[in-house]
Amino acid sequence: MDNNKIAAIQMVSTSDVRQNLKMAEELIANAAQKGAGLVLLPENFAVFSAKTMRIWAEKESSEQCFSGFLSRMAKTYKLWVVGGTIPLLPPVDGSDCDALACKVRTSTLVYDDLGQLAGRYDKIHLFDVQVQDDQGRYCESEVIDAGADAVVVDTPFGKLGLSVCYDLRFSELYSQLLAMGAEILLVPSAFTWETGRAHWEILLRARAIENQCYVIGANQGGVHTASRRTWGHSIIVDPWGETLGMLDQGPSVLVREIDIHYLRQLRVNMPIQQHKAFSVINYVNRSEKGDADE
Repeated sequence: MDNNKIAAIQMVSTSDVRQNLKMAEELIANAAQKGAGLVLLPENFAVFSAKTMRIWAEKESSEQCFSGFLSRMAKTYKLWVVGGTIPLLPPVDGSDCDALACKVRTSTLVYDDLGQLAGRYDKIHLFDVQVQDDQGRYCESEVIDAGADAVVVDTPFGKLGLSVCYDLRFSELYSQLLAMGAEILLVPSAFTWETGRAHWEILLRARAIENQCYVIGANQGGVHTASRRTWGHSIIVDPWGETLGMLDQGPSVLVREIDIHYLRQLRVNMPIQQHKAFSVINYVNRSEKGDADE
C-alpha cells in the first residue's frame, strides 16, 4: 500500500470519560493530518479509573459508546484505529457468573478504515504487583478477568500482533505471535513512572530484536491523580531494535514510516526463527483447552 505511516498516540487520561474521548479524537485527527494510515491509542484511553470500569462496560454493552466511537473515528478519518483498551463485559457461563459479576475484560479492538471491526484481543497478563510509588499496590485481577488467546490481525500494513502493557514482560506471548505471523507488535500501555523509567524502552527494543518485528508502544504519559503517574515516552522501534522516534510526557502523536519489505529481508538475511532450538507455551485457544492441560 502507498500509506505505510503508523502513529502512536500518547494521552493523559482522567476520570472524565467524555473529555478523554474528546482528547482522543483531537489526537487521531492530528495523526491523520500527518498522514498516518493506522493509529494506536494507549491502554485505558477512555476509562482510566478501575472503580468505574464495570459501569462503563455495561454502558458499552447497551450503547456501544466506545466501540461506536472507534468505528466512527476510523470511518471519519479513513484510517485503521487500534483502540488501546476499553472495558467489555466478560463472557460468562452458569458456573462462573457470580465470580465475574463485578469484572470486565480489558480489550483491544481493531477497526479498518471503513469502520468495520477487524479483530479483538483481551489482555492476558494482569498487573498484580507492588511498586515503589505513591499508589504502591496494583491488583488488576480484582476488576479484570484475564483473556486467554493470542491474536494476530492481517492488515494492509502487515500482520499486527496484539498485546497490552504488562504483557510486554512475557516474551513467550510474543514468540507465539511471531509463530502466528506477526510483523508489527502493538503495545498500548499505562506503564507507571517507576516501572517505565526502569524498563519501558529496553523491553520494547528487546521484543523488536528477538522477534524481528516493528514495535509500537503507545503509553499514557503524565499525572492522572495524586497517586497515579505514568511514564509516557511512547515509541516506535524497527526490527533491528533502532528507535525511530520517542515522545516525552503529555498528550502527543508520534508518526513514523515503516517498511515491511525491510523487515522481511532482514528475516531472510538473519533467519533466527529457523535457528530456534526450543518451543514455547502455546497461547492459542487456551480458553478452549480445558482442564486437561492444567
